[in-house]
Amino acid sequence: MGIDFHSEKNSRTYTTRKADHSWVEAINNLVPIENISSALDIGCGGGIYSKALSDMGVTSVTGVDFSKTILAGAKENCKEYKNISFQLGSAFDTGLDSSSFHLLLERALIHHFEDLEACYKEAYRVLEDGGFYIVQDRTPEDCLLAGDESHIRGYFFDLFPRLVEKETNRRHHSQIVIETLKETGFKDIEEVKLWEIRKVYDTKKQLLNDLRERTGRSILHELDDKELQVLINHIDASLATTDNIIEKDRWTIWKAVK
Repeated sequence: MGIDFHSEKNSRTYTTRKADHSWVEAINNLVPIENISSALDIGCGGGIYSKALSDMGVTSVTGVDFSKTILAGAKENCKEYKNISFQLGSAFDTGLDSSSFHLLLERALIHHFEDLEACYKEAYRVLEDGGFYIVQDRTPEDCLLAGDESHIRGYFFDLFPRLVEKETNRRHHSQIVIETLKETGFKDIEEVKLWEIRKVYDTKKQLLNDLRERTGRSILHELDDKELQVLINHIDASLATTDNIIEKDRWTIWKAVK
């Protein structure tokens, strides 16, 4: 099945959240954001993190995505930000000038393809010398942590073991990520783990509705409607908490310098 990034019904699926302070703090600890004047957000989705970079003080932010539909949602989401622009392109061919950005962010992107080298070569090309490259994604180990009151994603795999194979097959091990960065020419590589707050729900009902809509959760498009309802019922029964649910995901962030 899988998510169709070009479908109109998914145009706003990646616009409904705001980057959490936990992410902002992590990025501030990795790069001198106060010195960054131009940033590129490849695989920008709905522009959530393009907005975050702008809010952090980056003068000019460019978002790139391969889906015209997703970009339409991003433009609407960021319409109040005059310093954010968007362009149709891919991680392999952005269509942008060489050596033109101080910072490049690729969040939740590399698990969508196998050819890390081609992705990294394009990143290396568009970054200026000394520019920072931030890659954020989940390793197989990040994905398969058990479900609990805050790690809601873990319940997906507890209940549907076939999703484990799907998820682990598309995720890259950290060693491969780092080795390929080095082979491409990047240096000063640093890896950090981040429990990023995904969203805070006032009530459990809000969380369950979010799951029902598959909002911003591509893995749930692997389930049909009946399976999704089974999952929702399982999570409903598993969570004793009914109010103020703080959902977190564990991520790995790799910082590299050109």
